[in-house]
Amino acid sequence: MQGAASVALLLMGSLDMSAFAQAAAAPQAGVGGAQTNPTAPAAPQAQQVDTTGRPGIPQAPEPNHPGPLYLRETAKDYSRLKGHTFRHPFAPYTSTDYNPPRLTNTPRLGDLLRDGRIYLSLSDAVLLTLENNFDIEIARVNLDIADTDILRARAGSTLRGVSTGLITNTLGGTSSTVTGGGGPGGTGTGTGGSGTGASGLVLSTNGGGPVPLNRDGVITGTLQYEQLKSPGGTNFFNPNATETNTGTYNFGYSQSFLSGTTLSATFNNSRATSTSATSPYTPSFNSTYRLQATQNLLQGFGPGIQGRFVVQAKNNRRIADSAFRQQLISTVTQVESIYWSLVSAYEDVQAKTRGLEQSTKLASDNRRQLEIGTLAPLDIVNSDQAVTTDRQALTTSQSNLEYQQLLMKQAIVRDLNDPQLATAPVVPTDRVSLDRLSEEDTPVEDLVKQAFANNPSIEQASLNMKNNEITIKAQKNGLLPILNAYAFYGGTGIAGTANPVSSICQNSTLPNCGLGNQGSYGTAFTSAFNASSPDKGFGANFSIPIRNRPAQADQARSQMEYRQAGMRLQQLYTQTRIQVINGQFALTNDRASVIAAQASRDYQAQALDAEQKRYRLGASTTANVLQQERNLATADNTLITATAVYARDRAALLQILASTLDRYNVSLTQAAAGTMTTAPVVPGLTAPQAPAPPKPLTSTPAPLPQ
Repeated sequence: MQGAASVALLLMGSLDMSAFAQAAAAPQAGVGGAQTNPTAPAAPQAQQVDTTGRPGIPQAPEPNHPGPLYLRETAKDYSRLKGHTFRHPFAPYTSTDYNPPRLTNTPRLGDLLRDGRIYLSLSDAVLLTLENNFDIEIARVNLDIADTDILRARAGSTLRGVSTGLITNTLGGTSSTVTGGGGPGGTGTGTGGSGTGASGLVLSTNGGGPVPLNRDGVITGTLQYEQLKSPGGTNFFNPNATETNTGTYNFGYSQSFLSGTTLSATFNNSRATSTSATSPYTPSFNSTYRLQATQNLLQGFGPGIQGRFVVQAKNNRRIADSAFRQQLISTVTQVESIYWSLVSAYEDVQAKTRGLEQSTKLASDNRRQLEIGTLAPLDIVNSDQAVTTDRQALTTSQSNLEYQQLLMKQAIVRDLNDPQLATAPVVPTDRVSLDRLSEEDTPVEDLVKQAFANNPSIEQASLNMKNNEITIKAQKNGLLPILNAYAFYGGTGIAGTANPVSSICQNSTLPNCGLGNQGSYGTAFTSAFNASSPDKGFGANFSIPIRNRPAQADQARSQMEYRQAGMRLQQLYTQTRIQVINGQFALTNDRASVIAAQASRDYQAQALDAEQKRYRLGASTTANVLQQERNLATADNTLITATAVYARDRAALLQILASTLDRYNVSLTQAAAGTMTTAPVVPGLTAPQAPAPPKPLTSTPAPLPQ
């Protein structure tokens, strides 16, 4: 033993270490998705200093906005709605009804129903999903909800917000009936939509700062008639009961603007009659008006503060657009996963059926051999037990197939009350192809840049950063004291008829005690506007908080939340990079798994065929044949699982790159409208093929694959 060890050490010492040095110095980057030596040093790369043009935020390419601000045209523009027109002057004061959703299935679903079966391709499944899936339909409404915030913001009102998280009420696709596979770290890409409190962030100051002025003009008015009776003896000058009738007619208008200016006009009128001796005129008329302009000089000054909610509402609409695109990608990927689960269930039933046929044939052959006395009874027991086990496995597989069919139906239809539709089996007509995707041969950095530019989560986080920047400016403005300057101009006019019973007598010998008639309402109105009795002035009012602690806290908190959002955005960049690399590796690994599983399945089929021939010649036993049948069944399951995982990871990579819709020829605007005129086309599919018969054994096997 010691001599052998010495020889081994001597041989190791004489090895040429240059081979190890060459392996360590091998370049790390491969072509496309080819996996390389993970311990090789990285090649030098030029550092990108600024890729966004916006200092202070994570450095990565600006996300693309793949569509216009408004993804679809509707019968009603909910960012504007109703205004005053000559034919409908009261339209703004009437309610708006939202069209009820369609709860029936689209007609094209019936075209797929033939001979009591639904023959469904993956492209058909994607098309029906875009038209009928409830998750997508619910997300469509969010586009109109976001428009209502734009309408509110144009009036200066605060925003109510819109839900931008993923809607995941569709069953299936997430908990697979197959297990295993994927890249080194799995390829789960589920991400929540952006929104308040998302991803552990608390955006409590979002929308804070000075409240904008109301830019919708307001007309006010008071029309009042008052009759007052006063008992006698309540006043030295009124020993008798008196009655006073007063009519009030007041009107006003106020309008604010983006500059922080408020213009207001008031016009007040009154007419009074009285039996009191202290009233010199009855009836008396009073008419006044005032025009006033008020300007915010510090807090609330300028369009940047007063109009910020309009900018934020449009950003929120873009976030809603991005969230809708994310919903489409997520739901389509989920339905594709359901489709491959359905395919796996079908193939599993076929494999279990073949296994039952093989075990049944073996049990039948054993009975014939038992009859002629060439087989022991124990072999009958073993083969019968195999039949029972295979029959139970087939029953379980058929139940799973029925469930997968139900999952597919609930994802692509809206109404399952049709008995024929509810009971019709769904037959998948597509199988996944093992052809390489272009993404597998694309350099990783190019894929990462594509994901950075197209990923909806990054786009939403970037738009939220812009909203946070607006909030920071508003919170800084909120630190300032309130200082408003104002100026006004007005006039007053009075008129009336002398009261004959007035106690204010200038000359008791003259009619009406010498009080002359001063005209009627027209006189008062003219006097108010002829500048004979002007009312004018200017001034300022201010409010200075002594310690200003709430505003300080909100302003500091807005900075903290902005930094949090920046870190979250940088984290998204890092996560996306890892997911892209892992997704690219996953396809390489999965394809190798499928090829290996197919080779193993072919080998097990050959082994079973050879064992059956030996058994028929009397050179084998029932136990050996049953063992080979179990090996083939295991190989079938492994192949089905590996193929399903490859198909799922292929869809997952497109989801990470946010290229699912482009790859499948899905129109984003048509999907937003809910009416698909262009049918999706899913590439990389093949027709179903039955398993090839086992190849005969040969003494000249094919060369090993490179």
